[in-house]
Amino acid sequence: MNREYFYSIINGEGTLDYEIYLNTQALLSCQKDFQKLCNQDELQFQIVHQSEELWMKLIAYTLLDIDEYIQQEKTHRVMTLFNRVHRIQRTMIQQLEILETMSPKEYQEIRVFLGNGSGQESPGFRTLLKMYQPLWQSYKTYYLDKYGLNLEKIYDVEYSHCNAYMVAEALAEYDELFQKFRYYHIQLIQRTIGMGSQSLKGRAVDLLEGGVRMKLFPEIWEIRNKMTDAWGLQYGKIRNSIASNVKIPSLTNL
Repeated sequence: MNREYFYSIINGEGTLDYEIYLNTQALLSCQKDFQKLCNQDELQFQIVHQSEELWMKLIAYTLLDIDEYIQQEKTHRVMTLFNRVHRIQRTMIQQLEILETMSPKEYQEIRVFLGNGSGQESPGFRTLLKMYQPLWQSYKTYYLDKYGLNLEKIYDVEYSHCNAYMVAEALAEYDELFQKFRYYHIQLIQRTIGMGSQSLKGRAVDLLEGGVRMKLFPEIWEIRNKMTDAWGLQYGKIRNSIASNVKIPSLTNL
């Protein structure tokens, strides 16, 4: 195939309604020109990361809507929008797999052009890190404090699968998927440059592992610990094996 011909038509002319509405010429010009790519993998490296920024922009926009609906106690809208956010998060995790088709050598060639940049500088990621605390405060104010509830009541002593419980579980899933994204990102780093190396800022790459251990909503995870410990006090922290109470019939009785 004639590379130059296809290079010339891939961005379109920007004259059709579809192109105008989606601003495709600007969108498809956000990557390097084909002639300027350092290798054949640089285009996919840019597209995957740019796509992740767009998805995080949509997550942030949707979380703003969720926050308002929480304050209005419109639980059905909250759950529908959280479902959207969770699907986007899973999409982002799956997209990281595309970068695993790039060899460490090819990434090192791309890395020359990154300056000292890192994923920690992502505007989308940095925005999301500022949104979870206000989101939690809205939930606590309008679903717990307003009704004299707490997590122990809605998860355990007064459990009824109520609205407060469902929203708490949606927050938990958001938190879990957020940490999974960070984990898979770390695995990608390990696959491309290794965890024992230094970042482009000269810091140890393994410092990123601390972020995976951070919970956005620690209270939601702590209630599970408390429930399990309380169960252990009632039924025993260490249990006998089921097998020890099963009598195996002898062959003579068969």
